[in-house]
Amino acid sequence: MALVLTEEQSMLRDSARGLISDKAPVSHLRHLRDSKDPTGFSKEFWHSFAEMGFAGLLVPEEFGGSGLGYVEAGVVMEEIGRTLMPSPFLATSVIAASALNRGGNAAQKSEYLPRIASGSLLATLAIDEGAKHRPLQTNLQAVRAGNGFKLSGAKALVVDGHVADLLILAARTGGTAGEREGLTLFLVNPAAKGVAIERTIMVDAHNAARIELANVEVNADSVLGEVDQGAALLDGVLDIGRGAVAAEMVGLSEEVFNRTVEYLKNRKQFGKLIGEFQALQHRAAELYVDIEITRAATMKALQALDTDVAKATSAVAVAKARAGTTATRAVQEGVQMHGGMGMTDQFDIGFFMKRARVCEELFGDANYHTEQLARARGY
Repeated sequence: MALVLTEEQSMLRDSARGLISDKAPVSHLRHLRDSKDPTGFSKEFWHSFAEMGFAGLLVPEEFGGSGLGYVEAGVVMEEIGRTLMPSPFLATSVIAASALNRGGNAAQKSEYLPRIASGSLLATLAIDEGAKHRPLQTNLQAVRAGNGFKLSGAKALVVDGHVADLLILAARTGGTAGEREGLTLFLVNPAAKGVAIERTIMVDAHNAARIELANVEVNADSVLGEVDQGAALLDGVLDIGRGAVAAEMVGLSEEVFNRTVEYLKNRKQFGKLIGEFQALQHRAAELYVDIEITRAATMKALQALDTDVAKATSAVAVAKARAGTTATRAVQEGVQMHGGMGMTDQFDIGFFMKRARVCEELFGDANYHTEQLARARGY
């Protein structure tokens, strides 16, 4: 399969780029940060985003969505990465929508997917409990009680958890931390008794939350998928999220590269444009090649997800690991080539560096995915 966009996908990219660059440039994120906005994103813009059909990109047409694929979601994520746009798109429209579409029963899909497509429902996945991404270390307990379960435990780094209308929680209904068996996904109302949510603004000025649950009661209808068999569903949903984040980092990397090249063309030192120095030209050329290879790896991963999510794990691991290292290199080169001003808050490059660091950790860093690949190959 060719690693290039189709005509329709290119049109989607142009549409997303026009809207996002116009309504949510980097200055938009700066304003939200400096004004200490309690939501952390523009609700007005999110509704406009949804009206354009982006919120329901992965929602099947029968539930009011566009019924498109993960390559298309990656196209939008790449444009989001170019401007660092804060929005619930990743948490709600990519991860939660995929979880419900892949694991939900007819009633769950009918209740939630149309609202996700319209932009009226925000949802998120709550998985990690420690400082690093380790899904199998889930220890939040789900104990059977009456016709349902009682959930007790805590989650950290829940993307957009403070504004979510629906939480998709990974809990342990059996086994012990580290085991695949015994994981179950639950749909939880954040307003339920016993749920406590604390907003945590990440270093990149994007949103996350800590969530604590104390004997939160849910009924059997709140189970997403099968009891004790949630690992496979969770694997697929996380891989979809990882592919989307990799695409965001491609957009981020290319934007930093373009800004840096523009600076090299205009900044003079010792009476010459610094872009004339061969050492900087070589570094820029190497970064360009790195970004293009990463773009191809990410496209390959998204295509693999569209073909068969269960068989896309290795391709996604390669894309996520490479996108993380490429984004890190891009922002480091950007800061260095901009000199001392690259480190100042008034300059936008710092925002890209911080976002790259968060995306690198989100759903597993390069070390995590390299280890996963090694295990898959029996090393």
